[in-house]
Amino acid sequence: MADTGLVVARFRRHALVESRAGDVYDCRILGRRLRPVVGDNVEWRRERDGTCVVRAVKSRESTLRRTDSRGRPEAVAANLSQLIVVLAPHPEPDWFLLDRYLCAAELTGLKAAVAYNKMDLVNSEPNSLEVYGAVGYSVVQTSAVDRTGLDGLEQLLDGERSALIGQSGVGKSSLFNALLGGEVQRVGRLSGKLLQGRHTTTTSVLHRHPGGGEIIDSPGVRNFAPFIERPGDVQFGFREFISRREGCRFDDCTHRAEPDCAVKAALEDGAIDRGRYENYGKLYELTASAREY
Repeated sequence: MADTGLVVARFRRHALVESRAGDVYDCRILGRRLRPVVGDNVEWRRERDGTCVVRAVKSRESTLRRTDSRGRPEAVAANLSQLIVVLAPHPEPDWFLLDRYLCAAELTGLKAAVAYNKMDLVNSEPNSLEVYGAVGYSVVQTSAVDRTGLDGLEQLLDGERSALIGQSGVGKSSLFNALLGGEVQRVGRLSGKLLQGRHTTTTSVLHRHPGGGEIIDSPGVRNFAPFIERPGDVQFGFREFISRREGCRFDDCTHRAEPDCAVKAALEDGAIDRGRYENYGKLYELTASAREY
């Protein structure tokens, strides 16, 4: 008899599925076309031989997607409500990567925030972060070492299903240990025990925060390109563009080479940050190149 459950980790053709009773099962994914991701609600069942299988994926409320090497959409996580992008003084922040994630959040209809971690290594946040607070993103300064800013981060997590994402080396694992402690270790032991000897690699793992909310731990990345259907849609991922686009001469203005562009006028007046605008142009070109496949 089929049951419903939540995918809390994914390993190649296996997934850890949490049942409605709260137990976690190692399930084989049935069929090559079935591709559940962390956060998916699935139908699964125990077979006569005692093995468990995922048989179907329920409809999703949201899907965070990236562009794969062939320009096709690839699901990263499902049923999220929020992205929290983690930066740190070391490695040097990749502002273009941050803007790609924030654009993905806007186009997926997710809340988004920025956590500047490892504050124990510096005296202040970089001036560039002020730009993000100015356009309405929550920005928290954190340190897993001395627990700076963890209360503010926990407030953001409360009641949300969040993905913590960012470059490798920004300290996400330390933040997870500070926030969850034994829960992180418990899931690590569980996944290792269930999948020992299979040479599998975790993509993401979902944890429940004791203070409320769910957190998906995603591996560190160097590159992330959100899947966007049309280059012209990229502008809708930049909040400060949306309120100004009605002032452009052309309805289909891309805010790049067109005359009488309200976005470019705001850029020249200093009302739009030049770094953000340049990242918009790079993401526009990246999206156009991906659609040429």
